Amino acid sequence: MLTHTEAMKRVCTMQKQLQAKGIDGALFIFPIDVYYFSGTRQNSTLWIPASGEPVLLVRKSLARARVESVLADIRPFPSSKEFPALFGETVRTIGFTFDVAPVQQLNYYTKLLPGREFVDVSAINREVRSVKSSYELDQLRRSGASLCSVFRQVPEFLAGGMRELDLAAEFEHRLRLAGNEGFIRMRAFNQELFMGLALSGGAASYGFFDGAVTGRGLSNASPQGASLQVIKANEPIFFDYTGVFNGYITDMTRIFVMGTLDPELQRAFELSLEIQEHIRAALKPGVICEELFLQSVELAEKGGLGAHFMGMPGEQAKFVGHGVGLELDEFPVLAQGFKVPLQVGQAIAVEPKFVFPDKGVIGIENTYAVTVDGGEKITDIADDLVYL
Repeated sequence: MLTHTEAMKRVCTMQKQLQAKGIDGALFIFPIDVYYFSGTRQNSTLWIPASGEPVLLVRKSLARARVESVLADIRPFPSSKEFPALFGETVRTIGFTFDVAPVQQLNYYTKLLPGREFVDVSAINREVRSVKSSYELDQLRRSGASLCSVFRQVPEFLAGGMRELDLAAEFEHRLRLAGNEGFIRMRAFNQELFMGLALSGGAASYGFFDGAVTGRGLSNASPQGASLQVIKANEPIFFDYTGVFNGYITDMTRIFVMGTLDPELQRAFELSLEIQEHIRAALKPGVICEELFLQSVELAEKGGLGAHFMGMPGEQAKFVGHGVGLELDEFPVLAQGFKVPLQVGQAIAVEPKFVFPDKGVIGIENTYAVTVDGGEKITDIADDLVYL
């Protein structure tokens, strides 16, 4: 459970950023942002002034919010007439998360607070949340350990004749029994994911999801994840799953094979390990995120597999790692154009992968924490191909 000390550290960090930008305070309406600062995910709006105590305004459930939240000032959401009195005349500039707030909600609050200027604090919020505290890193370690415990069980149930869907259902059943919450929160518009992917064979990559691998899915309405395809011998069986425990997300990929593996795929796997190790060693404060992506592309091209790196040829993802925490797509991103330095405490899922049409998907993924000595592996089990 979030402590008062932890919550106030987060609030104070945000307040310093607001003061530096000359913003009088910020209104948070997105549930995971409210949870991050308050410790409750109840239907609420959170006001964080540039100085002073935050106020949590709860629509439902007020009783549960008062039990769960560590903030001192928790009130029922006021009427439209009463709402402006909470802010006073000195509050003129209000931060709002334009990246996730619907226009309808922005219009609603601008009508409640006429004469105020609403400014975007999306980047500030994401930067604050990108650096994990010791408490958060412990949550990620627990999440990673639980996720790894399920990956270790795969040889117990993976067998010939299973469909991708059978495999996914068994993995997800065990993941739920381990305590996985299942909600994979993402900030990006139009992105959704159901727990993870269990895929086999070729053509497993194309789809709308912004990642290297997608899967066929079960219909055009849900075009990702496991299909009804039967798993065959001598092809890579690809597991890419998230663990969500106490809200904190870890992400990892492992490859299993029943039989033998095509030599080109074996070579691609070895190259994915080489790229991963290159990035892991460089996960230190001050290293520029974009440079790690460009170096990864260069290594893939030097290995003769650049056309297969991070997706189907012509549909490749433009990143090789993404921040994780309470959301799957947090800052930082090891991506083209993300020219910012790494900071100690950031958590990143590193996922060099190669896609071969008609052959399959090969790669690795682990969640790491940035330290002065390089990446600390949070999803800490062997990276080896597992032959059955």
